[in-house]
Amino acid sequence: MVVSSEPIWGELVEDFTREYQNAVVYADMDRETVLHEGAVRLLANGWVELPTGRLLSPDAVHHIDTQTE
Repeated sequence: MVVSSEPIWGELVEDFTREYQNAVVYADMDRETVLHEGAVRLLANGWVELPTGRLLSPDAVHHIDTQTE
């Protein structure tokens, strides 16, 4: 039997993480308050990671518009 010391969560979390190169993160439904424009990484727990490493809470983000290139 093979037993790993690495948690299985690491692999599962990566399956649910999405990266977008061209996105707009809004704080409101009316698209009046822009929190970020550009690349983002949407984490499995709902937090949004910016290229600077800063995290935006799911409570602060209303929605994200993404554009495919």
